[in-house]
Amino acid sequence: MKIFTIILSVIALSLIIFNVTQIDFNAPFKGDSIVALITIVASLCVIVMMAILRISKRIEQKVKTGK
Repeated sequence: MKIFTIILSVIALSLIIFNVTQIDFNAPFKGDSIVALITIVASLCVIVMMAILRISKRIEQKVKTGK
């Protein structure tokens, strides 16, 4: 599970980097720029969710070993 979350986080980070290059900073809310911004926000959500999943798995392990 740890490798899976790391791989998804790396893919999301690469999507963020790619989509930053697609933004037209003169008109960021028109055309393809808005799609790039939406994809950046979605990728950031994935990174946050994977971090939460990793933390919850770590807490679950500590609870199991504590009993």
